[in-house]
Amino acid sequence: MLTFRRNGGLLDALDCSPWGAATGRSRRAAPRPLYTPEERVRRDHSPWTIVQGVLAPLQFAVFLVSLGLVSWFLMTGEGLAAATWSVVAKTLVLYAIMVTGSIWEKEVFGRWLFAPAFFWEDVFSMLVLALHTAYLYVVLAGIGDGRAQMMLALAAYAAYVFNAAQFLLKLRAARRDDGRWSGAHGAAPGAA
Repeated sequence: MLTFRRNGGLLDALDCSPWGAATGRSRRAAPRPLYTPEERVRRDHSPWTIVQGVLAPLQFAVFLVSLGLVSWFLMTGEGLAAATWSVVAKTLVLYAIMVTGSIWEKEVFGRWLFAPAFFWEDVFSMLVLALHTAYLYVVLAGIGDGRAQMMLALAAYAAYVFNAAQFLLKLRAARRDDGRWSGAHGAAPGAA
């Protein structure tokens, strides 16, 4: 039976917004650290943390190569096949990082997606995923010419860059929190 009450009901399951005012909750005086001590331990011991650490720079490298090929096609009209395959490769790596990231989020936070610590990053990731998937659709369906398809790829890439910046800022915040936590517990930073 679905319950709509707080403290374990449907509302708590759906309410992931980090801002209390958006959902009627009162604001907290002190900002919540990115990870609780238990989440930090799960993060540090999860094999999916390493997978994410490998896939993120791989995806960025594939993105840079693809961006070059897409730009070359848009400037010269040459190399459509190479540019297309590079966007397909970037999209496949994106799918891999999204699936493994969801597994990581479930293991660390207990939610497949939209954990409060990564709520807005996940929201924007859905847009990135939608744009990349739309690109695959228009290519497979033969919609538009190569130039129009590559413009859609550039829109997907712009969203990806914004999303990557969100995650980099979150990584920076996590390192700052880890330093505070380690200092408060008498351990060297990064030893948690």
